[in-house]
Amino acid sequence: MSDSDLMQLYSRRILALASDIPHLGKLDHATGSAHRRSPQCGSSVTAHVAMRDGRVAEFAQEVRACALGQASAGVLGRTALGRTRDEIARARDALQAMLKSDGPAPAPPFEELEALLPARDFPNRHASILLAWEALLGAIDASA
Repeated sequence: MSDSDLMQLYSRRILALASDIPHLGKLDHATGSAHRRSPQCGSSVTAHVAMRDGRVAEFAQEVRACALGQASAGVLGRTALGRTRDEIARARDALQAMLKSDGPAPAPPFEELEALLPARDFPNRHASILLAWEALLGAIDASA
C-alpha cells in the first residue's frame, strides 16, 4: 500500500469519526447484547441495547477496532437511537453494497458512511467496518 493510498484511506474525516464515538461503554439494563469479532484483524465490538416498541431506546458499544471500524461505529452511535431493526439492517446492507461494488453511499440519516468509500479498494478492511452494525443487529435479535 503506497503512502498516498494510506493517506486517502485514513482521511481526516475518517479519523474525526473514529475519535468521536457516541455511546461508548455498557448498558447495565440491556435487553440484549452481542459480541462480534473479525478473525482477519482481531477487531471486536460488543453492542448493548434496550428496545422499546420495536425501536432502539438505549444503546452502548464497546469498540476495539482499527480507525475504519471505529469510524463506522461512530456513525452508528450517532444514528442508532430510535431506529428499528429493519432500518439498521438496511443501512448495514447499503454500507456493504457501497464497499463491495459501485453502490451509492447509504441514504440519510446514514450518509456519513460515505467517508468510508476509500475502503472499497481494501476488502480486508470490510469486516472491521461492518462489525458494529453486525453487533447491534445481534443485540437487537438477542433482546427479542
